[in-house]
Amino acid sequence: MITESYQVKGMTCGHCASAVSTEVGAIPGVTEVSVDLSAGAVTVTSDAPVDPEQLRAAVDEAGYELVRP
Repeated sequence: MITESYQVKGMTCGHCASAVSTEVGAIPGVTEVSVDLSAGAVTVTSDAPVDPEQLRAAVDEAGYELVRP
């Protein structure tokens, strides 16, 4: 298992967190997604490394901006 955390710009409410969680959770190989709204962060657990562009596209699709720490 691989766990990585990323900063996400623009999340302000529970709906934001849910949208990011849903989009990132749909990436193949992702087994768990945890969104910390107050920190503006998403933690992703996966079976194998997640393609950064695929992750960025998922966060973009939710309407937010991924920032690599």
